[in-house]
Amino acid sequence: MSQEDKIRKAFSPKDWNEIKTNDSWQIFKILSEVVSGFEKLARIGPCVSIFGSARTRPTNPYYKMTEEIAGKLVNSGFGIITGGGPGIMEAANKGAFNANGKSVGLNIALPFEQGANKFIDPDKLFTFDYFFVRKVMFMKYSQGYIVMPGGFGTLDELFEAMTLIQTQKMVHFPIVLVVNDYWKDMVRWLKNTLLEEKNISPEDLDIIKLVDTPDEAVAVINEFYAKYSLKPNF
Repeated sequence: MSQEDKIRKAFSPKDWNEIKTNDSWQIFKILSEVVSGFEKLARIGPCVSIFGSARTRPTNPYYKMTEEIAGKLVNSGFGIITGGGPGIMEAANKGAFNANGKSVGLNIALPFEQGANKFIDPDKLFTFDYFFVRKVMFMKYSQGYIVMPGGFGTLDELFEAMTLIQTQKMVHFPIVLVVNDYWKDMVRWLKNTLLEEKNISPEDLDIIKLVDTPDEAVAVINEFYAKYSLKPNF
């Protein structure tokens, strides 16, 4: 029985029809999506989310680097979570799949572009209607973020995580920016503008780590969790 069916049983047919004809129905759709995501993802165990551009081609060095990072994380005991689409997401799922690890895809229903890649475990592919619910799942069920070169969507995930850690609304976990040349100007802006204007504190810059190689990226995650024996934070 779907979550929608479970919710529907709590109402009379008349009340249900009224609910479905006004904005309050959205609340139940959202609730259904949240509950379903929590139920499924809570069983998966410690995972690291990998973000980056959906436009990255398999011939791009960033694609190969992402595969390597994902494989090394699997060998360290983590599963891999991605947005389920092409590009960097596909590379991360492919790396996890080839290393015989857990390969999770949190796909989003869109009228264009997004289609699930073939390297996600069939029982670990979840499709969401709401971006914000999908982001909740990333935040709640990730032990860390690996952030590869990407665009607006990648920046959205990065800055939301940084904000929640800064404001202590989410447990601290490592956020690793991979490829110094890609991210250095953004990090310089954070230091030279936001920090100089006192819009952030010096310790806020410690939320992110900037690295250049797959080994360095994986080392940040492993060193952070060495004292926890890979226990999930959820």
